[in-house]
Amino acid sequence: MYSESDLQDAVAAGVIPAQAAQALRDHVARLRASPVVDEEHFRLLTGFNDIFVSIASIILLIAVGWLGNSMRLGAAEHEPAFLSGLLIAAASWGLAEYFTRQRRMALPSILLLAGFVGGTGFTLFALAIRAFPHAGDSLASLIMAGVAAISGLAAWLHWRRFMVPITVAAGAVAAAGVVAGLIMAASPDSPTLPYLMLLAGGLAIFALAMWWDISDRARTTRRSDVAFWLHLAAAPMIAHSLFHLLGVLNGDQIGVGRALLVIALYVAFGLVALAIDRRALLVSSLAYVLFALYALFRQAGAVEMSWALTTLVIGSALLLLSALWHHARAVIVRGLPPRITDRLPYLDRAVA
Repeated sequence: MYSESDLQDAVAAGVIPAQAAQALRDHVARLRASPVVDEEHFRLLTGFNDIFVSIASIILLIAVGWLGNSMRLGAAEHEPAFLSGLLIAAASWGLAEYFTRQRRMALPSILLLAGFVGGTGFTLFALAIRAFPHAGDSLASLIMAGVAAISGLAAWLHWRRFMVPITVAAGAVAAAGVVAGLIMAASPDSPTLPYLMLLAGGLAIFALAMWWDISDRARTTRRSDVAFWLHLAAAPMIAHSLFHLLGVLNGDQIGVGRALLVIALYVAFGLVALAIDRRALLVSSLAYVLFALYALFRQAGAVEMSWALTTLVIGSALLLLSALWHHARAVIVRGLPPRITDRLPYLDRAVA
């Protein structure tokens, strides 16, 4: 089975012309009765060998980290061993030279990216813990900002070498962590500041995702894959911080007004998701709307059947939305001004 990324690589290598590749996409879209642009393609598996290599890589990285933890090099028992992270990062880069750069395996590439960036960040964190064992809140925030900065630099180096689409999202999250750490170092005692920073970071990454999306409105290049992972990173940051600031999960019960507000926000997320043709916001905020709808059914008296009714309503609504996605999207996009629609992914001509 060949993925969209394989098709892009074939066009870039001159194996098939771009017109033939687009004809193939259109043919598959007609068979599926869904336009290619609405499919949100991203490659995760090319075959079971991806899973096999991923499991083997995880086992190897665990073993390397365990060996590094055994060679503590002067670190106390309660301190993390920096050599563990360093060896994991080195092993991840070495494995990526073959499985990512040569074999182009999707799932192992993602895991090896996480190993390299995470190992690099853990190394710096372990060294900082050893250097500042009694750091206060402000210094701890600065340390975390430094760890995020080095992790972002590691993600940039990985991108320059391997160009795995998820790498840009990892670097963007790290950059948001740097800014958040610096600001929280100045105001360490604010209880709402972390969530405000999480929301701001999510919105910034969402804007970056839209920049990548705008550059490939037909979604036929690697830029669309990069945008997919950026949206996937931004959505939970936006949803979790926003609903936490609203106090949705602060107690066992929420009032009718707050529950209706949560549902209204979910509808707004749905309209945005339809307009930009990305489903990440709907998935990330699903738990909150389930809880809000559950609270409404309980307060209406359906105590024993509240979860059953909640899952029935939400499941049915999402399946209906999925079946009518591109038709609903056409209705939403046609209602927007041209200066906005000219920047959104293309509509299917059959329903536009």
